[in-house]
Amino acid sequence: MDKKEVLRKVDHTLLSSTATWQEIQQLCDDAITYETASVCIPPSYVKRVKDYVGNRLRIGTVVGFPNGYSTTSVKAFEADDALKKGADELDMVINLGNVKNGDDTSIYNEIRTLKMLCGQRVLKVIVETCFLTQEEKIRLCRVVTEAGADFIKTSTGFGPGGATFEDVALFAEHVGPGVRIKAAGGIRSFEDAEELIRLGASRLGTSRLVKLMKEKKG
Repeated sequence: MDKKEVLRKVDHTLLSSTATWQEIQQLCDDAITYETASVCIPPSYVKRVKDYVGNRLRIGTVVGFPNGYSTTSVKAFEADDALKKGADELDMVINLGNVKNGDDTSIYNEIRTLKMLCGQRVLKVIVETCFLTQEEKIRLCRVVTEAGADFIKTSTGFGPGGATFEDVALFAEHVGPGVRIKAAGGIRSFEDAEELIRLGASRLGTSRLVKLMKEKKG
């Protein structure tokens, strides 16, 4: 697979709590240069990035990040605020306590609430696979599908594990036809990226691939 084709599936990401405007600006410049699908940035930078890039780049941000245990009303406020400031895509973290409690109804209702706010804009649901059993992953494929989200996403990148080939393959087997897959966390090579795409991922959350391109160019 051509590297440019891979990069067009990348959400070029910087979610560090210490990210500076200079770093975010460079992230956006690189995303435009290498034609990535979007950038994924902290919510506090959404408006500033929108003013900076205009319509040249899709802007993604996170909701309930990284632990997912804020209330649905808080997540809804975060989502609404980000959308009003110019976000095109939201990556929300589910409440993992609800997963462990078997409370699929609460997970469904929360995803549905945020998707209704998003409307035609993209909602990705982060399930943090490193904390889940196989049965829980399969359950969440069903819940995410029924709630109408656009993507199921493997990881925040802040947990003890990231995307795996096995999890992407499992998602591809169990999500509904309208749900796409985002693999995120620990993607360090174009070879890994290509395999994740082959297995079913249509988005990749990473900053490493653009860095590799820049190193090669340098």
